[in-house]
Amino acid sequence: MNTITTAPAGGCCDDPHGDSAIRLDEAVDRILGEIAPVEGGETVALKDALGRILDEDVASRVDVPSNTNSAMDGYALAGAALSADEPVTLSVVGTSWAGRPLERAIGPGECARIMTGAAMPDGTDTVVMQERVERDSEQATFGTGERPGQHVRQAGEDIAAGDVALTRGTLLRPAHLGLIASVGVGAVQVRRRPRVAFFSTGDELKGIGTTLGKGEIYDSNRYTIHGMLARLGLEPIDLGVVPDDRAAVEDAFRRAAAEGDAIVTSGGVSVGEADFVTGTLERIGEVNFWKVAIKPGRPLAFGRVAGTLFFGLPGNPVSVMATFYQIVQPALERLTGNADVDPTLQVEATCESELRKKPGRLEVQRGILRQEPDGGYTVRTTGLQGSGVLSSMGRANCFIILPLEQGRVAAGERVLVQPFRGLA
Repeated sequence: MNTITTAPAGGCCDDPHGDSAIRLDEAVDRILGEIAPVEGGETVALKDALGRILDEDVASRVDVPSNTNSAMDGYALAGAALSADEPVTLSVVGTSWAGRPLERAIGPGECARIMTGAAMPDGTDTVVMQERVERDSEQATFGTGERPGQHVRQAGEDIAAGDVALTRGTLLRPAHLGLIASVGVGAVQVRRRPRVAFFSTGDELKGIGTTLGKGEIYDSNRYTIHGMLARLGLEPIDLGVVPDDRAAVEDAFRRAAAEGDAIVTSGGVSVGEADFVTGTLERIGEVNFWKVAIKPGRPLAFGRVAGTLFFGLPGNPVSVMATFYQIVQPALERLTGNADVDPTLQVEATCESELRKKPGRLEVQRGILRQEPDGGYTVRTTGLQGSGVLSSMGRANCFIILPLEQGRVAAGERVLVQPFRGLA
């Protein structure tokens, strides 16, 4: 028999309705403890690998750089020819270009003009930047204060042939693609994209393009969820709107579990007579918890259906985004196999607005964060904070994090702020 579990004594928060809700940090820990990366992968061309997760170590086929080369436009010479006491004049016997190296060796009393990235000619180990050289026809004069060995990049100093350039689990960003190209690799093995099936529930939800009747609204949540999933590099599977019907909800659950590695729903997780999501999860799946001490978003269900991860989000649009960002996103990033998930950035800022809040649960309010000329941060509210005011989410670039025990915040007080990452 499946039962709803809540936080143990000391790990939950009193709820105004007389039951208990799990703390946000415990909710995230529970979820992450149950998730392993998806299995399976594919080989893709390097140009198609942006945003994918490496499923193998990438070893370098060459030294990077491939040759000892100049880090500056200037003159290449033997460092031993320099003097700490008086200028030295040498004959300029040629030029080494990037891709067209000087073939002859540099002997005593000689130097060569050299460009950035050009291979160092034999007999040289030092570069003096051109701005510090006096050139007179076929001669160059070098002053004091130069160091032997300066402005030279050694072959393999970045990556040596055979070294691991990138490790399995790396989320491939533009710099990584360039790095892989630099070691001579044109295709990589990446993890498959996790498939996330999602749907909305509610008789009141209608599709765009239809005429709204009394009490009906357009379904915005599916578009928000699709965007958040796609932004994370996942494969969204849109199952549409499911009516408030027990059989229809159960059928949607079974289909989603068959098609996805995870399921995300919006609506139907409260305790009303037409809220069938949690009941269906209890009946055909496993429920870990279904209340989190967070505002907006207290009714949030987590469990499994036929082994597939399930996240039941609230129906209010802002609650959907807040709970996805705080709870679902870290879980789905773990599912991808990303070993380099950026820690959630939080900064302190001076709050320019008065914020209303009652102690009892963690609250995330929408805010506009700004860095001031002195380097400090200020934040102000976007205005109305109701869970249905999606326009305020559109104006926001951060969440203002108000802890469980926090009460009202006066203008001028310091608050903790979480800039958006991969959400808005």
